[in-house]
Amino acid sequence: MKALIQNTGNRSIRVFLVGVELKSRTTADIRESLDELGELAETAGTQIVGEGVQKMVVPVAATYIGPGKAAEFAKSCQENKVDTVIFDDELSPAQTRNLEKIFGCKIMDRTALILEIFGQRARTREGKLQIEHAQLKYLLPRLTRYWSHLSRQRGSTGSIGGEGESQLEADRRKISERIDKIDSELDKVQRQRETQRAGRQRSQWPLASIVGYTNAGKSTLLNALTGATVLAEDKLFATLDPTTRRLKLPTNQNVLLTDTVGFIKKLPHGLVEAFKATLEEVVQADLLLHVVDVSHPQAEEQIAAVNAVLAELGAAEKSTLMVFNKVDLLEGAGVLNRLREKYANAVSISAKTGEGIAPLLAELGTQLRPVREFLELRIPHEQAAVIARLHAVGQVVEKRYTGKLAKFKARIPQHFHAEFAPYIVKAEAPGI
Repeated sequence: MKALIQNTGNRSIRVFLVGVELKSRTTADIRESLDELGELAETAGTQIVGEGVQKMVVPVAATYIGPGKAAEFAKSCQENKVDTVIFDDELSPAQTRNLEKIFGCKIMDRTALILEIFGQRARTREGKLQIEHAQLKYLLPRLTRYWSHLSRQRGSTGSIGGEGESQLEADRRKISERIDKIDSELDKVQRQRETQRAGRQRSQWPLASIVGYTNAGKSTLLNALTGATVLAEDKLFATLDPTTRRLKLPTNQNVLLTDTVGFIKKLPHGLVEAFKATLEEVVQADLLLHVVDVSHPQAEEQIAAVNAVLAELGAAEKSTLMVFNKVDLLEGAGVLNRLREKYANAVSISAKTGEGIAPLLAELGTQLRPVREFLELRIPHEQAAVIARLHAVGQVVEKRYTGKLAKFKARIPQHFHAEFAPYIVKAEAPGI
């Protein structure tokens, strides 16, 4: 799939941003949204040379913004040698065609920009397939403007053969066939993930998925907890491909921790659909770790945006642990205190400095604690492998080495009962 943004030589693409302040939005809302659009544009490797905003009651059907404002912005773009104009809202194919005639340059919307960034960042074959699928679905209804200058191709026998298939129709057919092929390959990916998930369930290890707004510090947290080496940059969508690592909690319990793609406001529905095979990890998780950048001025709005995507995935009712990250960057505790009052059992951390990691691990152990039996066991000293196994899978509360026997009081998951049955002298009712 060809990139939607292409540099000419060594010069960065010069872009102009356009936002619309509708009656339902405040000036602060549009300012925040445009700032985020600017971050996205910079992440894509472009140079921002200007921006414009129009206040409107409703968008114009033909050009989204008013024709007068479009002409004004077009003049500014020509003076600043702008290559691409990026609109903060999704445009229809017709609006895009009409605007390109007025501006005389490439027109993109937020959806196309996000697709471009994802295309640049995907590394695994699965990720590349998902992005290509979303890009092709986006491109299919917009093909007309690419081929409007072409007439129908004639048949190989000239006028006798009649008109041949138009280039537009040929490309639509090819794209549809490619989408079908990718659908088939993504079905295989989903089946592979289901097999992997079944293997994890046999191991009885719970799954915790890290979710959150893009650039909230999810990858940094995964690295801090598990020693992983996932790329962690101060950029939007620094990582796309999910990473799963084992985490051993202080309670001696193993947990599988998965880092997922960051969410964002106005995340294109097609992109959520394309990434559903990956985001199944969110739906199947036993616990979600919702990481929030509490130093961000719009932290609460970002929480709402993440919750909206979770609802779209069908994961809105999942058990969730709120993790308030970047407390080292906070100036004052007002926002943090307000959020802590709103969300019970939340943990405040700095994944970068390590502050709060110990309480986070303790809370994870509490929320993911399986139903366990409290046992008293007597194990001969020579059964060193059994003693080691008890320490590996259970939480040893008390131990005494006397005579020929080692005496233990421990909590173990119920499915290990049979393994230790020969050494159990007393068992209490299962609990947590």
